[in-house]
Amino acid sequence: MVITTTDHALLRLLQLSSVSLPVGGYAFSQGMEYAIDCGWVSKQEDVADWTHLQLMQSFSRVDLPILRLAMQAWEEQNQERLVAINDLVLACRETKELRLNDTAMGEALARLLRSLDVPVPFERLEEISFVVLFAVAARYWKIEFETAALGFAWSWLENQIAAATKLVPLGQTQSQRLIGQLQPALSEAINIAAEMQEEDIGAGLPALAIASSLHETQYSRLFRS
Repeated sequence: MVITTTDHALLRLLQLSSVSLPVGGYAFSQGMEYAIDCGWVSKQEDVADWTHLQLMQSFSRVDLPILRLAMQAWEEQNQERLVAINDLVLACRETKELRLNDTAMGEALARLLRSLDVPVPFERLEEISFVVLFAVAARYWKIEFETAALGFAWSWLENQIAAATKLVPLGQTQSQRLIGQLQPALSEAINIAAEMQEEDIGAGLPALAIASSLHETQYSRLFRS
């Protein structure tokens, strides 16, 4: 994977990937809160395994290839194609909570992009995927796929480790070790996504879906459902 970018594109990527981006990614644990509460995940090594598996078996096979396809569709100004890609990624969300995670962040990003005078498609759609809008912003700011994917994956990883830091809990040093340990997997995930055909997009992580479903009715929780 070769990363090339201009200073302007890099700064825009940092803006899009920042934890301070007001889209609410920090509010969701994507099932991790239930996994920790029920004892599936209880220490640093468990967090590494849970996150790595999700990255390699779901994120690299749904979110990242969707990002690539959406960037291509936006480059071609193919509105119908963008709608179809948006429908595909939302259909891949296995629970109401995971779908809410995507669409709530998508709604927030749409408001933000409009305030920055970035043209936002899907004016008539009720539910817009955050992944698709991230792709639109990335191409509008002339960020290439590999670079955008790295920023997008980094943002996802940072949010997952931040959730684990609060929930396990982990110390800040442990969290930094985890991020360092999982960084090489980001490039591997992007390489998988770059070669994936549209008909192969999809993932099945039953424990993640169960954890997300049960988190919706979990008695005590820090993260949104």
